[in-house]
This record gives sequence, structure tokens and C-alpha cells, in this order.
Amino acid sequence: MASVAHHTDDAHLEQPLHMQYENIDQQNESYVVGMWTFLVTEVMFFGVLFLAYILYRWNFQHEFAVAGHHLDVVLGGINTTILLGSSFTMAMAVYYASVGRKKAQLQMLGITIACAFGFLIIKYFEWSKKIGDGLVPGANFRWDEAGVAPERAQMFYSLYFTMTGLHAIHVIVGILVLGGLAALIHFDRPSVKNDFIPTELCGLYWHFVDLVWIFLFPLFYLIPH
Repeated sequence: MASVAHHTDDAHLEQPLHMQYENIDQQNESYVVGMWTFLVTEVMFFGVLFLAYILYRWNFQHEFAVAGHHLDVVLGGINTTILLGSSFTMAMAVYYASVGRKKAQLQMLGITIACAFGFLIIKYFEWSKKIGDGLVPGANFRWDEAGVAPERAQMFYSLYFTMTGLHAIHVIVGILVLGGLAALIHFDRPSVKNDFIPTELCGLYWHFVDLVWIFLFPLFYLIPH
């Protein structure tokens, strides 16, 4: 199924070439192009939501600013720090994969997954507070502040829960992907044992998830303040 096709100066002396490819460069290029194609579709998906946010905020600047004051900047900042740290540990996991340091690679993946869980836990408490305050869009939405129409405040929170919720789903998917990758590495599966590209592709996905939050944090948390 695979044969020795590539040699490096690192600890990984062999990278498997699968039979459908002519050489290792073609194989690696197909991996990367495929992943970037997927990420482009994700950019377009989130891009529509960001465009909707920009248009509504442009038209209802005061209302969005007032509604945004109910978000917790401190918790948002902590989550931003957590994700930035996870980007670093994910990058280190890719590095250790490229030099064949399995134990260090697994440690970095474990820290990255732990950061992802930490992000979700903080987001849970943040969402719980909003739910308790009646700020979830729908029939039970409560808004008592004068000067801001409830329907416009509700639009802000519709975008907030939609965009941060979709981001949280991507974080959960990232946990599953990284967990599966770690399991394959732990059991020395051939698909990842001598090939760091799968780890690099997972890293690209995780960096994309972090990048989305880097845009969400200032738009929802910082601009109103």
C-alpha cells in the first residue's frame, strides 16, 4: 500500500507514499490543496455572517453598542488568551511530529485539547448568564433598557449566539479531530507514524478556528466598550 519515498534530516527518515501518487511532493501538495479548499469554503460560510453583522451594525450603531455592554469582556479576553495559547501548542505539535518526537507531540496535542475544553467551559458560563438574563432571541427575550428597541437588541443577540455558537461547534469538531489524531499517534498507526502531514492539516484547521475567534472577540466584545 505504501513504500519508502522520502528522506529528511529529521528523526522521520521515512514518509510513506501511497500508491495513487507518483511522488511524495505530489502527495503532500494534494493534502495541502484539499485542506485549503475546505478552509476556503469555511471562510465563505463565516464571511456571510460577518457581512450580515457589518450591515446591521452600520444601520443600528447605537443599539448594538448598548446591547454589547451586557457581554463580559473579561471572560472574552480569557478565552482569547486560551485560544492563542492553543495555537502555539498546536504549532509545537506539528513541529514535534516533523522531527519524530512522539511523546512531545502527544503532550502538545493534549494541552491543545485541554485549552479547547477550557474555552467551552468558560463559554458555557457566559451563555448561562445570558440565558438567565433573558437575552436569548425568541418569544421569551427580555429587554428593559430605554432608548433601544427590543427587536434591535434581539438582532444583536441573534448574531451573537449564531456566530459564537457556530464557532463553538467548530471547537467541538476540533476536539474530536485532535483526539482522534492523538489516538492514532498513540497506537502507532501507519497513517500518522511516519507522516507529519496529517498533524499539519489538523493544525491548519485549528488555526482557522482560532482566527475566527480573533475576529469575533473585537466585534462583539471590544467595540461596544
